[in-house]
Amino acid sequence: MKFELQGHRGARGLFPENSLEGFRATRALGVDAMELDVAVTADGAAVVFHDVALGGELVRGPDGAWLEGSGPLIHDLTLAELERYDIGRLRPGSDYAATHASQQGADGVRIPTLATVFAATEGVRLDVELKTLPDRPEATVSPQRMAELALEIAEKGAGLGRLDIRSFDWRAVRAARALRPELPITLLTEPKTVAASALWWGGRDLAAHGGSIAAAVAAEAAGAPRTTWAPFRGGLTRADVAEAHRLGLRVIPWTVNDPAEMARLIAWGADGLCTDRPDLARQAMAAAGIALPPGDRPGA
Repeated sequence: MKFELQGHRGARGLFPENSLEGFRATRALGVDAMELDVAVTADGAAVVFHDVALGGELVRGPDGAWLEGSGPLIHDLTLAELERYDIGRLRPGSDYAATHASQQGADGVRIPTLATVFAATEGVRLDVELKTLPDRPEATVSPQRMAELALEIAEKGAGLGRLDIRSFDWRAVRAARALRPELPITLLTEPKTVAASALWWGGRDLAAHGGSIAAAVAAEAAGAPRTTWAPFRGGLTRADVAEAHRLGLRVIPWTVNDPAEMARLIAWGADGLCTDRPDLARQAMAAAGIALPPGDRPGA
């Protein structure tokens, strides 16, 4: 099975996250897939942004000033209103900027629609995370509606063949599967959602699967043509990877940015890496003798 390099939010460690500029640069660097997040505006446009609300570490308002605290919900803004904000730089002095000190910022970077991202990323798969929140249902459209929009846009853009649907909210993945059972899926997990499994997994309880997250993922995905378990990297063990493989799952942890951790996960048999730093992941892959995805930039 081919090892898969996924650029997380494009490659937010290098370029403005979840932006057309960042996706194009990540594609040029050379990845197999790009992970991105979907939200829906007040007038029903599917856009690419990680959080349900605009935040001050990433977003500048129409006046050029950084937002203070938590800004408006994307679901409360029209697309025209949303397009006035700039997401091209990280707020100087913020923890976020310190974490991604290698990011090359730019001015005039806007939140893109999902349709424009499909048009700008030909040649790579898109791992589209449906950002619905069962603990805050009022903050987004329903899982069903978000799945419908994402699939409709992919189909119109001739992108169904390079689409993977993912979510921490397993109801959203179920909705997508009901509409397009042939699509590959990714089931995301992290400690928060595992601790409240019945809520985040749409009634599926971890205890019913002997405490095994991999077993719960496999049961949820029964009948899917290709299923990936995307666990948070922290706490993942070699035994977890082996169990998931026995159950027929691919394992691609997130978000892996440390070269030593990349090498360890590759040695454990992980099927890929989701990373903010695909440049470093390419080095780790090369060191392990893994074929690199082609880029279209000199030296990639």
